[in-house]
Amino acid sequence: MTPEQIHDRRWWTLAVLCFSLLIIGMDNTILNVALPTIQRDLHTSASGLQWIVDVYTLIYASVLLTTGSLGDRFGRKGVLTAGLVVFGLGSLGATFSQTTTQLIAFRGLAGIGGAMIMPATLSILTNVFSAEERGRAIGIWAGVSGIGIVAGPLAGGFLLEHFFWGSVFLINIPVVVIAVVAGHYLVPTSRDANPRRLDPAGTVLVTVGLAALLYGIIEAPSQGWTAPAVVVGFGAGLVGLVAFVLWELRIDHPMLEVRFFRNPRFSAANIAITLVFFAMVGSMYFLTQYLQFVLGYSTMQAGAALIPLALGLMLVAPNTGRMTRRFGTKVIVALGLAIVAAATLLLSRLTVSSGYPFLALATALLGVGIATAMSPATDSIMGSVPKDKAGIGSAMNDTTRQVGGALGVAILGSITNAAYQSSISGAAAVKALPSPVRAAVHDSIGGALTATKAMAAGPASSVATQVGSLANDAFVHAMSSTLVIASGIALLGALVAFVFLPARAAEDLAPVVDLDGERRHHTDHGIWVRPADGPWVLLRDEAPDDLAPALAG
Repeated sequence: MTPEQIHDRRWWTLAVLCFSLLIIGMDNTILNVALPTIQRDLHTSASGLQWIVDVYTLIYASVLLTTGSLGDRFGRKGVLTAGLVVFGLGSLGATFSQTTTQLIAFRGLAGIGGAMIMPATLSILTNVFSAEERGRAIGIWAGVSGIGIVAGPLAGGFLLEHFFWGSVFLINIPVVVIAVVAGHYLVPTSRDANPRRLDPAGTVLVTVGLAALLYGIIEAPSQGWTAPAVVVGFGAGLVGLVAFVLWELRIDHPMLEVRFFRNPRFSAANIAITLVFFAMVGSMYFLTQYLQFVLGYSTMQAGAALIPLALGLMLVAPNTGRMTRRFGTKVIVALGLAIVAAATLLLSRLTVSSGYPFLALATALLGVGIATAMSPATDSIMGSVPKDKAGIGSAMNDTTRQVGGALGVAILGSITNAAYQSSISGAAAVKALPSPVRAAVHDSIGGALTATKAMAAGPASSVATQVGSLANDAFVHAMSSTLVIASGIALLGALVAFVFLPARAAEDLAPVVDLDGERRHHTDHGIWVRPADGPWVLLRDEAPDDLAPALAG
């Protein structure tokens, strides 16, 4: 495509990128709906179910930096197309899996495809849109990524009511086909104009380091934070990542330019993204259990109940660019995290008998806060790396999202589980239960629900009602306490953003050159131009001829 064609088709390109992103957003949420059916049909153990979900996240997050750097080197459109094909093959294999092992293997393959798709979409977006429009485009991109929160459970519930469990994977195939065909015509090719040599040692170190770290995070809630496998996972992960950083600082062709972290626009924005997803994914983990176990919603009803959250994301995210241009990244990201803190604090006030309007208000506010913080923070990350390194910048953004979300579920989930068990174990009615039933009730709110349902069918129905009520109260109390902690962490993130995140990109640039009534900054990444009363705009190209003498002087 010519530059004029790329510019003219940029919004169609964004539509293809968002369409490709949609299957990534839906993937795990739609799978969660099908787990009970999969467990029954494939005779899957509890640990097998966990790995059907976790293997995707583990592999996906572990190879993001590698796939991002491959996109920069070999072409982002090619990596996006290959990722869609790999994701489609993984989904097709998962559809017709006959054993748990087969399903886990194909989920891992889909994770590789997802890791190729996600950073490619954002890096292509960054290369297609100018700095002036990039914030709005990223806002739309971020809004679409939130649709999966609602679309997954709703689509999954519908498919399971009418088709077999494999349909939750088969639905990805037409999306993949449409995205590949549309992308062929509407997505331009871009890559690093001066690619460096490959960094195989860095690739191995970061992949192993992230995989080990995420394994420890994922397994800690079930095995315990001091379990040998968890401790080894954390230790190996930290050693691998430290070795990766040292190696990247040493070589002259690093996969990730670690010095990017010296720029507060990059480092502080990554911290903000991590904490946004820590609070969001952690809160969603509780809310889905609260809706289904405590309030008794079906899976589809639970998905529909979260529509206000998705609406908050979709309505606010596309408009954050305008707010950021007016008030600065610092203020908007800090404001977004403060809203997230307020929303999680509101959610901590939920009770066993809370009505839906209060929940809808709190989740809508959570969506507003997430969109307000996430879009400008993502824009800050992508604007702080050279255009040729957009793939690795996007991969870093996606990695922090995954690590933040995994930490949110692991840490907040562990705190909630410990508080629930402490509360329920002291109840006299629970102590009087037979040992296997008592163990199920003590294990989790889900175990308590299963146990009390079995009891309700027999002569102990009154005991089942009492124990069920105690379990609900214990879970809500534990969830409320943990959400207060989540609120505090989000507030800490707001403080970090306000203190360390620069208000505007131009603050850290070279001295201003005045030319023909226009103010310009010259950087290694291009020319920042600001008309008399307009916003700063980054021209990502060589210095114009009329500016060269002024810069030389």
